[in-house]
Amino acid sequence: MIQAHRGAGIAQPENTLEAFQYSWSLGVTPEADLRTTSDGVIVCFHDGDLKRVVGNVDDALKSQKIENMTAAQVTDLEVGSFRGEQFEGQRVPKLESIFAAMQGRPERMLYLDIKTADQTQLIELIRKYQVAPQVIYTTTHPELIQQWKQRVPESQTLCWNGGSEEKLTAKLAEIRKGNFDGITQLQIHVRVGDLKSDDPFTPSKKFLTEVRDELKQRGILFQTLPWECSNEEAYTQLLELGVESFATDYPEVTVAAVKKFQGK
Repeated sequence: MIQAHRGAGIAQPENTLEAFQYSWSLGVTPEADLRTTSDGVIVCFHDGDLKRVVGNVDDALKSQKIENMTAAQVTDLEVGSFRGEQFEGQRVPKLESIFAAMQGRPERMLYLDIKTADQTQLIELIRKYQVAPQVIYTTTHPELIQQWKQRVPESQTLCWNGGSEEKLTAKLAEIRKGNFDGITQLQIHVRVGDLKSDDPFTPSKKFLTEVRDELKQRGILFQTLPWECSNEEAYTQLLELGVESFATDYPEVTVAAVKKFQGK
């Protein structure tokens, strides 16, 4: 399984219906960042303000937050042109429109990254569109995964983890105390250095192989996010280490690496 970070990675605008459709066409699973408007509608948008990706508001309004705007205002925001003129006109979608595009299409899956969205409201939408087996709930908090899995047992879950090897070791120890309850996928953020060196990864190869072995024993999918990495060789080396899944800003590169690796 390959997760397209923020919906489509770098090649396309983020968190738009068009971006998700692009990811599905590649055979990968987009990630949707979820925020709630002032009138209670869940939409797909990553940032805390409008500065980086919105192209059709005055500078004076770019500090505005999604949570302080109505759904009508938010869905009128133009968020395509920041990636190129060819994408101009793409808008912020309601999550409901994404679920509608998934309904009856079991091959279309979606990672859910909640920024500001009510869990109960989200579950109601999932039930309405009958997409529970197609969603993967993501968080860095194991206790939220346990709560979610009790309410949507047929969905998958991903616990993501970043930071130094020391921090990751401590985090995994805490997760282990809870017996990895409810977690179906676990992600480690990886920094990629000199790929010609004996160990180009942070955390180290040794750490990653130990995590791999433990997760395999527990039947949990091992995913890494090679941070901002567009080098196919990095994904190949991680596959050789036993990584089973990726989150990526470059799904096109990742797909190519996986296909070559599977063809060996």
